[in-house]
Amino acid sequence: MKSRILIAAAALAVATASAWADDVTIGMILPMTGPSASTGKQEKAGAELYIAEHGATVAGKTIKLEIKDDTGAADITKRLAQELVANDHAAALLGFGLTPLALAAAPIATEAKVPEIVSAAATAMITEKSPFIVRTSFTLPQASAPMADWAFKNGIKKVVTIVTDYGPGIDAEKWFGETFKKDGGEIIQAIRVPLKNPDFAPFLERVKDDKPDAVFVFVPSGFGAIFMKQFVEQGLDKAGIKLIGTGDVTDDDLLAAIGDPALGAVTTHHYSAAHDSPENKAFVVAFEKANGFRPNFMAVGAYDGMALIYHALEATKGATDGPALLTAMKGAKWVSPRGPVEIDPETRDVVQNIYVRKVEKKDGELYNEEFETIPSVKDPYKASKK
Repeated sequence: MKSRILIAAAALAVATASAWADDVTIGMILPMTGPSASTGKQEKAGAELYIAEHGATVAGKTIKLEIKDDTGAADITKRLAQELVANDHAAALLGFGLTPLALAAAPIATEAKVPEIVSAAATAMITEKSPFIVRTSFTLPQASAPMADWAFKNGIKKVVTIVTDYGPGIDAEKWFGETFKKDGGEIIQAIRVPLKNPDFAPFLERVKDDKPDAVFVFVPSGFGAIFMKQFVEQGLDKAGIKLIGTGDVTDDDLLAAIGDPALGAVTTHHYSAAHDSPENKAFVVAFEKANGFRPNFMAVGAYDGMALIYHALEATKGATDGPALLTAMKGAKWVSPRGPVEIDPETRDVVQNIYVRKVEKKDGELYNEEFETIPSVKDPYKASKK
């Protein structure tokens, strides 16, 4: 009860302050330490680059980015969201590296009527947990269903699926599996691996006996190196078993560390650092110059999260009333480094191109080279419920 009163008072303070304050605080909650620290590093860099490129002033207001480390713990995420709304009068919350973290902040966003922009977490149902959640990342059904279609059309008939056992992994398993079977394929085995301290080796050893045409995999961003190493150690590549999945497993941030075991992996995703567009080429050059490392899809999610906030503030002429900002975000369209994107006004999810990519070596470096585009993909989970 106390937290509700605090949030209600904070919401009133935000509404009152919006007419007078020159600063607009954006509360960014990220896992800057812990097992998902690579996600936090990328998202922080993406958001900061957008501000550096477009200036810290929008619609007469100065953007103040407050970055908080939740260490990947949902209870900390919730506390930080409360503090950002109540103490810092944040006009919007941004970030959320994992599904449980995005869900932890949802009640705060709802009660305070403050937009929560999810720029990383990808479980499909997240936007259903608060009418104030908007997503600039992607959903696992968005990436998984196209992978199933591509695989079956390209001669893959029998698959073993291996996913991390939490929301996004279950989404990936469901939407790849159901789409693949509907196309006419066979799922020999569906394996789920614990999120904490994952060891894929015993599962991969069993896969060799199943003799599938391919293994479909989903692991969170940052876990791909472990999986790839064990995939090769178990000799699955030499057994002629193809590796397919969503782009998390061949994360641009980790490709150099994964090395040659990643070569030939085919994935479907919404962003690659190798995406061939003027906007992305400029983005990659600026990002690498500012940070000394390559951007991945997390960086783009946060970069576009800031783009959405700027768009909304311009539409409201600098007013930070939460419902007005949310209305301005619905239906927003722009050209991202990933390609054309828009926010579905009904679901508040991002609509975007999904690309089929293959890991190849270019000038001595590994990249996810795109070779096919599925345009303007909506989240299939929401579409299936209509």
